[in-house]
Amino acid sequence: MGEKEELIAKMQQMQKQFVEYEHEFGVDQLEYFSPPAGHPLENYKEEYTRLANRVVELAHEEKGSKQ
Repeated sequence: MGEKEELIAKMQQMQKQFVEYEHEFGVDQLEYFSPPAGHPLENYKEEYTRLANRVVELAHEEKGSKQ
């Protein structure tokens, strides 16, 4: 499995965990955008964005295009 596929798999796992958490506990804007230290969503948004940006970079590299 290539890097892009591994990143996509990780993103899918993160989404699954997020949805499970949301269904069980609910998520409000504060929790999502500014979760307190130790919260299950701490760094979620930043990590997911980092992974998504890397997938985009790899896709552009594959096609020889520029962002």
